[in-house]
Amino acid sequence: MYSKLPSPKPRHPKMFMGSISTNLIHLRNPWAILWWSATFPGFGHILIGSYVKGFLLMVWEIIVNTQAGVNLGIFYSFTGRFALAKEVLDTRWVLLYIALYTYAMWDSYRSTVDLNKYSLLADREESPIASFNMDALEINYLDKRSPWIALVWSILMPGAGHLYMHCLPTGFIVLIWWIAITYFSRLLQALQFTAMGKFAAAVNIADPQWLLFLPSLYGFIIYDAYVNAVEYNRLFIMEQARFLKQNYQDPAFFMPENETAGKEEQ
Repeated sequence: MYSKLPSPKPRHPKMFMGSISTNLIHLRNPWAILWWSATFPGFGHILIGSYVKGFLLMVWEIIVNTQAGVNLGIFYSFTGRFALAKEVLDTRWVLLYIALYTYAMWDSYRSTVDLNKYSLLADREESPIASFNMDALEINYLDKRSPWIALVWSILMPGAGHLYMHCLPTGFIVLIWWIAITYFSRLLQALQFTAMGKFAAAVNIADPQWLLFLPSLYGFIIYDAYVNAVEYNRLFIMEQARFLKQNYQDPAFFMPENETAGKEEQ
């Protein structure tokens, strides 16, 4: 009895679609990835799809940074209080911080260079692209989504833009971290006092150790949601183009540029 053999996995896959998220590789600027790793270890790895390593580096950054007092040291140094900066820094933790901080930048840059090569190979091989995945708990599918809507939702509530893109692990993890850091930094209370004109109370209540985590986290969430929306749209267009070509295009059809190139060669 004839049985169809399972199709072999592509040597250079372009993407993977699970029920809770879609992971893909595409061309990225290695220096941009390195810069995000410098702003917050783990961000660079999340941008290239290395989520487990990225989330663990985020946890490491928050724990070691708070124990070492790095943000407090930066805050006091920028305000000219160098003696206080020396006092708040704990050298037992700072020396641990430096090595892995440097590793996060180096590894994200190196991985980006390698994944860019795999992305080019996957495009040349026309690696298969999944368009729909469903299981008992979730449904995930390729669809055109507005990058600007993802950006706006990320501005209004960090993590919501990723949920709009169906990046559920990233969306909920950054949402939890945003709530936790906002709570410990007392950001909302400081904003309330600022709106009431009580600037001294706002300065006194804000915790700079936690507050300095927020600018890089907020910027990263907005950037990542927008970039993912753009790349998912490209993947959607690529999958549709391949489907139409394979099922509806005449094998004898030649694109005008190919025909022109052939005449020039003759």
